[in-house]
Order: sequence, then structure tokens, then C-alpha cells
Amino acid sequence: MTFIAIEHPNHFLSAHGMTVPSVLLLLVYALGVLNAAHAVMNVRSSQSAIAWSLSLITFPGIALPLYWILGRVEFHGYTQAYHQAYAQNHDLAHNTYLEILSYKAVLPTQLASLQRVAGALTEFPFTHSNSVQLLINAEQTYSAMQEAILNSKEYILLQSYILNDDHVGDIFQKILMQKAQEGIRIYILYDEIGSKNLSKNYINVLQKGGIQVSAFNSAQGWGNQFQLNFRNHRKILVVDGQVAFVGGINIGDEYLGQNAHVGLWRDTHLKVKGPAVQCLQLPFLKDWFWAVREIPEACWEVHPDRGKNQTVFIFSPGPTDPQNDCTLFFGSIINLAQHRLWIASPYFVPDDPVLTSLKMAALRGVDVRILLPDRPDHWLVYLCSYSYYTEMDATGIKLYRYNHGFMHQKVMLVDGCLAGVGTVNLDNRSFHLNFEVMTFVSDVEFARNVEQMLCDDFEHSMEINLSEYELKPNWFKLIVRVSRLLAPLQ
Repeated sequence: MTFIAIEHPNHFLSAHGMTVPSVLLLLVYALGVLNAAHAVMNVRSSQSAIAWSLSLITFPGIALPLYWILGRVEFHGYTQAYHQAYAQNHDLAHNTYLEILSYKAVLPTQLASLQRVAGALTEFPFTHSNSVQLLINAEQTYSAMQEAILNSKEYILLQSYILNDDHVGDIFQKILMQKAQEGIRIYILYDEIGSKNLSKNYINVLQKGGIQVSAFNSAQGWGNQFQLNFRNHRKILVVDGQVAFVGGINIGDEYLGQNAHVGLWRDTHLKVKGPAVQCLQLPFLKDWFWAVREIPEACWEVHPDRGKNQTVFIFSPGPTDPQNDCTLFFGSIINLAQHRLWIASPYFVPDDPVLTSLKMAALRGVDVRILLPDRPDHWLVYLCSYSYYTEMDATGIKLYRYNHGFMHQKVMLVDGCLAGVGTVNLDNRSFHLNFEVMTFVSDVEFARNVEQMLCDDFEHSMEINLSEYELKPNWFKLIVRVSRLLAPLQ
């Protein structure tokens, strides 16, 4: 019998001047390089690709697990689920689509190119026969939402990124339970990351009352396990298919300024009637089907509201879009501006195409103003916004810091013809990772109301002087620059 001597791995490593720790270190760096190449080839935005690749090569031991959890570029299964839902409800969905098309609006010449872009990117067009009410704080918003809920006759669809079981959450819980006892069908959808502090008891009470409640379940399905990056940031309320609410306000005490750590809260929401309600209902139905694989029993009929006859477009981008819809659409809006472009956003980390469009608008003489909070709630993106001071100042972009509490609204105003309110922030997360929704209104009266609202906000703000930033110590400027590198990783 012949015996073959097999050398022990440790002997082999020793013979070649290597140790187990050195081999592991080499393996980690090799994995870092391979994953950096993956990031360069697959991550959607150049900012994110650069940030991830540098991190993975420089400190792979830390960056690798973060990239595997936070660096996902594909949200698997959502599109397939939508196609399945459409197939199951083909006749209803198709008839509703045709009815909405019958309300297609013709926009002013200045917005004609935007209408073509909207048609290329989304399912539904700008529609006429809508009525939109501007709600400029949580008091107005909650009052209007609760009134609509109490007047409901058939069903309620409520979607919120954050749902808290605090005083405000308890009020909504009670009136929803009341309506459930009256036989109203109620469906509540929340994001499990945004609502991470929501107690099981709060959910159990609602479910025992006959209300259907579900998390968005972003980690379900093949390829989505352990991911924390994709979130459903939408805030939508639809009542009976006839009235809807959308904007930046979640369900919680802080939006009423009742959280001592946050203080006063500045936010904006909308009440919508008309064909746009069905366009807002669709994102909820798609998200609900993804979460529970069922379509709620809902009204699919269009109810026009010709009182104001406002033209409305519902834009609901997400990480499953085949193109970077947010970048393309917002870039198109910015390029339309001829006289004025005012933007309010709590987070300002624009990608390169949007930043370039903002600079070009300012250089051609447009009054470009960016309104940001003076008080941070996320330090990384707050510090990152300072890194844009110099290049924005060089092109004439005016930057304001809101100092009358925390500003959370996401609002755009273009000249006197178009205004948008919704959930999209000017940052990497909203543009590439979150499910979002914006309502754009082409109406002179509505634009005038938004202008007045923002003028009041500017009165409670301070315009930033570049010299103030230049006087900051070098250590602060270094932190600012590092935060800009890391911001796409959030």
C-alpha cells in the first residue's frame, strides 16, 4: 500500500513565509477590491460608486459588511409583483387607466417638454379637473385628514414612513378604530425602518379592531434579505377613492412641535381631489400588494373636481425604475425655469447632473434659492450641505437656513406656473434608494399660494454668506469634505 504524505496547511504557510492572519488580511483586501469593482460597475450614482469603491479599498474590514447590507443596487421582485397584481386586476386597472387618460391636460408652452418627459417616464399624465389645497403645517394637515377619515363611507388607505404610538398616533388609532367598527375597510402600511419604534401592542390593537396593518417588508424576497437601504418614504392617505392627502408629514408628535428634542416643526402637505386621487391610490395599491400579495377592495372610478380645474401630475419614483427617473425629471424641471426656482429641502446632497442644472439655471439669470434647515436631525447630510457653499456662491445660487424650528418640507416652485410638494429630498437616498411620491401642480393660483408660503419661510430664515464658512476652522472644513465623500453611503 502506498501512502501519500499530505502537508499540513500551517506547514505550507510557514514554508512560504505566511501566517493565517496574513492570509486572512490578504483575502479581506482581495474581497475589498472585487467589491469595489462591483460598486463601480453597478451602483447607480457616480457619487455612491466613488464613495463605496474608495471605502472598500481603503478599509475593507469595515466597508465590506456595510456594502453587503447597505450597498444593494437592485430591489428584487417588486416589478414582478406589480405585473402579477396587474394581471389579476387587468380589466379594472385598464379601464381606470383609460378613464384617467380622458382627463389628460394640455400644458402651457413653457411646460410642453416636461409633459413629454413625464409621459416617457411614468404611467399617468398631467390631468385636469383637480382641486388641490395647500396645508402648511401639521395642525391643518391632521385636522383635514381626520375630518376625511371620519366622513369616510367605504374604505381608508393610510401609508406613512413613520407611524408613532404617541399622542398623535393614539388619536389616529382611536378614530380609525371607530370607523372600523362602523364597517369601513381600513388598510395601514408603514415602513419598518422609519417606524422602528412602533410597538407591537399598537399594531395588535388595530388588528383586533378589524384593521389590516402591514409593514412594507422591504427585506422579503430573494436577494433582499439583510438589506437596510431600500425604504418606503411615501406618505399617502386615500379615502373612498375621492380625496387624498400627500406631502412630508408623518404620524407623530414631533410634527406638532410636541417633541422637546426637536422643537417647532415646519412642514407642508396637500389635500387632493379629482383624477389625481386615482394616480395617488395606485402607488399605495402596488406597495400593499408587494407587502401582503393582495389588492385591497377599492374604488377604481375617477371622480373629477371641476371647482378649480387645476392640472396635477403625480410622480412616484422608486429604486425599481429602469432609469434614474428622479434625476431625469428633476433635471427637466430645473431646466425649465426662466425667472425663479425656489427649492425647500431638509437634506441637500444633489447628484452631479442636478447640481449642474442648478448652476446653469443661476448662470442664465434665474433666481435660484435653496432653503435648508439651520437645525440638523442627521449630522452627516447637514455637514455635507456646507461643502456646496463655494461652488453655489460662484454661480449666484442663494442658500438660506431656516431658523424658526426644524424645516422638513420638500417643495419646489418654478416661475409662476408650476409647484411641487411631496416626499423627495435633494439627496442620494431619495433619488436612488427610496420609494417616493411628489405632486406637481400647474396652476397660477396654486403657485402664488406656494410663493407666499415660501416668502414667509424666507422671513424666518437667514441667507448664508460665504465668508462665514470661510472663517470656520480647518478641522470643521475637513469634516465637511469627509461628510461629502460619505454622504452617498447613507
